[in-house]
Amino acid sequence: MTSGRPPRLRVAPSPTGDPHVGTAYMSLFNLGFVRRHGGRFVLRIEDTDRARFRADSEQQVFDTLRWLGLTWDEGPDVGGPYAPYRQSERLATYQPYVDRLLADGRAYRCWCSQERLARMREEQRAHKRPTGYDRLCLGKSEQERKALGGTTDTPVVRMLVPDDVALTFTDLIRGEVSAPRPDDQVILKADGFPTYHLAVVVDDHLMGITHVVRGEEWISSTPKHLLLYRWLGFETPEFAHMPLLRNSDKSKISKRKNPAARLTWFLEQGYLPEALLNFLALLGYGQPDEEEIFTFEQFSASFEWSRVNTVGPVFDLDKLNWLNGHYVRALEEAEFTRRLLAFADGSADVAVLPDVIAAAAPLVQERIATLAEGLDMMRFLLVDEAAFSVDEAAAAKQLGAPGQEVLSAALPALEAAEPWDAATIEAALRGALVDGLALKPRNAFGPIRVAVTGRTVSPPLFESMQILGRERSLARLRGAVR
Repeated sequence: MTSGRPPRLRVAPSPTGDPHVGTAYMSLFNLGFVRRHGGRFVLRIEDTDRARFRADSEQQVFDTLRWLGLTWDEGPDVGGPYAPYRQSERLATYQPYVDRLLADGRAYRCWCSQERLARMREEQRAHKRPTGYDRLCLGKSEQERKALGGTTDTPVVRMLVPDDVALTFTDLIRGEVSAPRPDDQVILKADGFPTYHLAVVVDDHLMGITHVVRGEEWISSTPKHLLLYRWLGFETPEFAHMPLLRNSDKSKISKRKNPAARLTWFLEQGYLPEALLNFLALLGYGQPDEEEIFTFEQFSASFEWSRVNTVGPVFDLDKLNWLNGHYVRALEEAEFTRRLLAFADGSADVAVLPDVIAAAAPLVQERIATLAEGLDMMRFLLVDEAAFSVDEAAAAKQLGAPGQEVLSAALPALEAAEPWDAATIEAALRGALVDGLALKPRNAFGPIRVAVTGRTVSPPLFESMQILGRERSLARLRGAVR
């Protein structure tokens, strides 16, 4: 540990939209390490990007991380000794460090307009030169700079990166790492808000962060962060750069291109939090004995940075569905029913009928990968008759002339069935269709299934008809007769 202290790690999402699945990924690895070594886990909100700030995003961060069980010891909503934990509430904290860097000649003001910077970059690219600030403002007064044109009234502050900046550092996951040479990064924006690069260094120091765990896209920023630590006289934390989560085509997983990049998507689809945690832990990480099913406690108890694979793991939804199906089937029936009811409560297109859902839950539990699939499979039980519909492809396959013969034979048998339970329903249908029409069960029951459930695939037919009830079952069968 840094200076022998108990570890203090943080995750610092930006509230600019639905939380990214990477926030949970980083939180899991931070928390796994912290819990093993008796440290503290900090949630900090980095809300200095006011152009992209979204007011509801912070609460979504809280809600989704708590849903996953990734709880923090300090943060905006729970407090702590280093409050406030929102960067927008810490603006007065950063200015003295900017002033010190300016006074020491480590930083300078830049009045270049966005238009001038865009032209500069276009010219650099046209001449196949590295893009970066050309230091036009360095050493000039405001008046001297304005005389050259292409300025704005309110300057930014840039750090002055020396020619001999160190470009290598030691990473807990990757060993010795080399990064490209940074340019003169903006550290204070024209609106008075610090950029990520200054704020993260100052906040991590003041909050006693011992280990900075973040995605590999920040490797290129590490040399300038190390400069700031040295210039400001701060103790340097240890760094661990995690591999990026990738799509099947190896591109970086993003909310713009992949709905699974949104943490809220997993709630919407009915994934279990313990399954998603297990899945995230498997991504790029090898458990002892290569176990695939394990709890957070098991993950944390044996956590080692050396087990993290540096190759970006593919976000394989088929694997997640397999894992989630395992966890669904492992739930006690009462717990599965409770979770299905809670999930249904958030659905807008079905009625939440606790008795019906409880009765149907055992029929679907072994057949689904997600709670959304379970709710969808029992949807025919939860919609009123006006909203019930039969899938067109299913109708074409099962409700043609042969199906009509089946329905005509089934109706009188079912009308006489008493009592209305699965055993009696099965006996009536077998007698009328298997024995009476000499049909194979598949051909006998297919049209009944489609007429009653609207689909060719459903929970067990006879039990479903018992739950649906006599009147609704018979009404749907009559409605399917042409």
